[in-house]
Order: sequence, then structure tokens, then C-alpha cells
Amino acid sequence: MSAASSALLPIGDFARRAGVAASALRFYEEQGLLTSHRSASGRRQFARSDLRRVAFIRAAQQVGLSLDQIRAALASLPDARTPNARDWERLSRAWQPLLAARIAELQQLQDTLASCIGCGCLSLSKCKLYNPQDAAARRGAGARYWMGDRSGEVLAEAAEAAETDLAAAGGRGQAG
Repeated sequence: MSAASSALLPIGDFARRAGVAASALRFYEEQGLLTSHRSASGRRQFARSDLRRVAFIRAAQQVGLSLDQIRAALASLPDARTPNARDWERLSRAWQPLLAARIAELQQLQDTLASCIGCGCLSLSKCKLYNPQDAAARRGAGARYWMGDRSGEVLAEAAEAAETDLAAAGGRGQAG
């Protein structure tokens, strides 16, 4: 076995070493995150050095990077050599603001869950405390409070809308 061929692993062996499914490797390849080589029989093989790239992809996904962000980060790594500690450090420094934002979002989620579940209703659409008459729905679809909307702002908007509705109803009644 030549040195070049020993540096390549069949997809199944590579997947086991990387701790991912072979289908994940094919997906990463389709997305331009990883490159395979073909054996004489046409089977995918991956360079041992790409084990670090897969570890990076998995870590980046856990941080919350999009595939486009991961692709751009990988494109900045050297092709001619295995990335070293300095390369990885440079990339991980760029993650720090993303990690801080994600931690803040998770903290907000934890705080919101505690306050929401505290009343026992478990329903933001029916919650009289945080979301009377489903006021949060006026801001759009989705879990509005978990997406960053604040109950005080939503309740203030709901109160303004109720006053406007009341004034409009009063105006119609007087005009008739």
C-alpha cells in the first residue's frame, strides 16, 4: 500500500472515525464542505486530514453557524497542508460573538420558560398574564417571546389597539 493510498480512507471507515453517518459525508460533499477522491472502482474515499474538517463542521453546526458560514470558513483554510492550531484559533475567535449571542438567547429562553410555565397554563395563546387575547400574534407568526419580543411591549401595543378599536366603535355609534 502506498503512502498516498494509506492517507485515504473508504467512506465507511472515514465515517466511523469521524463519528458521522456516511450520508452526512455525502451531504457535506454536495454542499462543498468536503471533497472526496474516487478509488479505481469508483467508491468515495476521504483524506485522513479531512477528519479535522469534519470535526470543525460538526463544532460549527453546534455553535449555530449556517452552511454558508461554514463553507466560507473552510474556504479560508489551506489546501496544501493540514490546518494547524493557529488556523483553528483564528476561526474560533470569529465564533466568539456568535457564541455570546447564542448564550444570551438561551438565557432568555430559560428565563421565559420559567415565567411562562410558572402560571401553569402552558399556552401563550391563552395566557391571561403574558398574552391576553393572543396579543403577541399581532407581531407575526412564531414564538414571539422566544424570538425576542417583550411582553411589556406587546401588552402596550395591545392596549393601544384596544383603545383605537374602542374609539372607532364609539365613532361609528355616534355617526349613525
